[in-house]
Amino acid sequence: MVILSPSRCDDALSAAGIVQALGAVVEWGEDRVVVSPNAKSREDVLDCGESGLCARLFAPIAALGGRETRLTGRGSLLRRPLGPIEEPLAALGAAAASAGGFLPLTVKGPLRGGRVVVDGSTSSQFVSGLLMALPRAESNSVLEVRNLTSIPYVELTLRMLGDFGVTVAHEGFRTFRIPGRQTYAGTEYRVEGDWSGAAFLLAAAALAGSVRVTGLDPGSSQPDRRIVDVLDGAGATVRISDAGVEVARNPLRSFEIDAAHCPDLVPVLVPLAARARGLSIIGGADRLASKESDRAKALVREFGSLGVDIHAKEGCLLVRGGPIRAGRVNSHGDHRIAMALAVAGLAAEGPVAIDGADCVRKSYPGFFEVVRTLGGKLHE
Repeated sequence: MVILSPSRCDDALSAAGIVQALGAVVEWGEDRVVVSPNAKSREDVLDCGESGLCARLFAPIAALGGRETRLTGRGSLLRRPLGPIEEPLAALGAAAASAGGFLPLTVKGPLRGGRVVVDGSTSSQFVSGLLMALPRAESNSVLEVRNLTSIPYVELTLRMLGDFGVTVAHEGFRTFRIPGRQTYAGTEYRVEGDWSGAAFLLAAAALAGSVRVTGLDPGSSQPDRRIVDVLDGAGATVRISDAGVEVARNPLRSFEIDAAHCPDLVPVLVPLAARARGLSIIGGADRLASKESDRAKALVREFGSLGVDIHAKEGCLLVRGGPIRAGRVNSHGDHRIAMALAVAGLAAEGPVAIDGADCVRKSYPGFFEVVRTLGGKLHE
């Protein structure tokens, strides 16, 4: 399999390391990764780094094998709950044991398939992992998902499975019917441009200048594509063409959004709301407690220290537009908090110093270099 335009962020490197530990050879080129399966024996420990996605995604995949495998991590990941993983895996024939709902997690297969019910209210990542693993199980499976959030990410998973020749049928993203004993077809796969990372650049332009971002699919199922709709509705100049997505600064007005299915957008929406005229309401903040930080609390604390009128109420962030003061803030070790504070710094009355800003390596290692091209003055 050849993956074109891969990311080299910390989370992607953690995923590549796990794939290699599971027995594949992973060869990095300048603009591609070549993955060759079944080239060596697998390892018994999978290091997820600080990636919650890796922990939830690879648990059912690792459970396909008959050897006991231990998933570990470090930093903030050790404090993030895994959600309902153990019981569903047991219902599908595998054994799983966590440390009270946290890493380390030990799994042992084989995952045989069958019928299982999963709660999707906390995260869709484990659902995506099951959808990837169960086509390789020996029996057909029926996966019933209750209260599924982040549905667009599951839609992306299903589209990717189809690209690799795997069939999964679903009824309203509630019941998934998965034939077993399927084979993944080797293919050349180009990774879509990342709307999650691009959202910070587009928001920065709406506050402080102009930008054209290339490589994004305007018709993508990625939920963070909604940033375009927010910017347009808030009054920024937005143009989408074959040349890319262009955004330019304009006076902004307040907006309202339910971000329950795109919670990663919430941090970047806060600096936008802070400089928009009126009161903005950002829903879905109740989904932010178990990220790399408790994001709602971190946003209220750090933006509040910059003089922003921001409050959390009934699962929403309420932000009233006004000036953003200079100040010293903390990333809380969270890449999206760090990037949101950097965007705020571009529109602040003076310098904004961000402690722990190097955590952006988790998803966007080159972020601050791009900020520099947008006119940001960076000081180490």
